[in-house]
This record gives sequence, C-alpha cells and structure tokens, in this order.
Amino acid sequence: MLRFMPVGDSMTIGSAGEHTWRYRLWQHLCASYGGPFTLVGPRETLYDKQADAPTSYAYADPSFPRAHLAGWGEGWLHMAPLIGEAVRSCRADVLLVSLGLIDLGFYTNAEQTAENVRSFTARARAANRRIRMVWLPVVPNVRARTEPAFGAEVARFNELLAKAAADLDEPGSPLLLASPPPSYDIHADTYDGTHPNTSGEHKIAAAFAEAMHQGWGLGDPYES
Repeated sequence: MLRFMPVGDSMTIGSAGEHTWRYRLWQHLCASYGGPFTLVGPRETLYDKQADAPTSYAYADPSFPRAHLAGWGEGWLHMAPLIGEAVRSCRADVLLVSLGLIDLGFYTNAEQTAENVRSFTARARAANRRIRMVWLPVVPNVRARTEPAFGAEVARFNELLAKAAADLDEPGSPLLLASPPPSYDIHADTYDGTHPNTSGEHKIAAAFAEAMHQGWGLGDPYES
C-alpha cells in the first residue's frame, strides 16, 4: 500500500466546514490510481477558528483518510523537527509538502527557510531512505500581492526551493517540484486572499496530482 502524507500549514490543515485539498486529492487518486493507497500522518483534525485551536472534526465530507501533518501557523521551521518521527511512525512513502508562507511571513527569510527545507529533507530521509517527496512552491497570496518587499521574498524563496529540488533529487529518493497552479487567482480561488475555497482546493490538489502523473506516471491527469 502506498502511503501519502500531506504536510503543510493552514492551507493544508483547513478549517471547520471545509473539504480541504487533501480530500480533493484523495478523490482523484481513488478514481485514477490503480493500486492500494491511503493518507497517513500523526494528526487528523481541522482548525477551529472559534476555539483558535486544531480541535475540529467537522469536515464537509469526513469519509476519507483524514490523517496529515499540518498545522495552522506552522512552516518548514516547525515541521523539520517533526518529520523524522512522523515518517517513521506512520511509515510514509510519499510526502506532499505545501509550506513556506508562514516561515517568510513571521519567522525566517528566504535563505533561512531554504536551509530548513534541506534539514527537513535530511531528516525525512534518515527515517526512510526511499522516501519520495513533492514540494509545492508558495502560491499567490494577498500579502505578496500588496507588499512588494514580501512578494520579492516569496519569489526568492520559490527560486531557492527549485534549486534545492534540483540539488537534492536522488534516484532512490526522488523529489518533484510541483508547478504552481497557473490560473490560481487570490480573488476567485481563496476566501480571504490566502486560504483556498473550493476551486482553490481543486487547483492545489491538481498541482500535486499533475506533478506525480508527469514525474512518476502515478495516476491520471487531474479532472476537477
């Protein structure tokens, strides 16, 4: 059985009442991947905005493997120390990673964030030397649109992420850089300029699905 672990921030954990892109990708793989698979991770909840805590199980459709390693306000900085144990305990085969916005917004600059990417990768591989990874660059968001300096930092980090993907890719532990959704629009695909709405969920899921289809021949092209 192929075990996928979604790793991310608020856009991946989602909040109460949402489907999440994790659900959309699950649906896609159910329809297009020929072998047994599941989603794994040490966490299952959504973020509850009223409680200001990740305590909700109120998925719009809870009938899918809800496991993940994602947290509201968490980034590469936070996930690097956790990934080794998560990979070991959940026996993950493929990491689907969407991180970076939180790091750049509150904790680290582009270069420091890229160093945490490399630390994350080393720790994941120490736990499973054949781990596969798909990284999604930071997608368009309102802060990058309205603050030129922050937008430049996001662009710089995405360049460094691409370089890290090229540097760290290995035949025994392949690494794919997903393409940011080309039509992603902060007005049409988010509910607040950052967090995905239904169409945004589909576009993020499609980015991961297309990377795996094109890079590894896994699954079919994404159909929303």
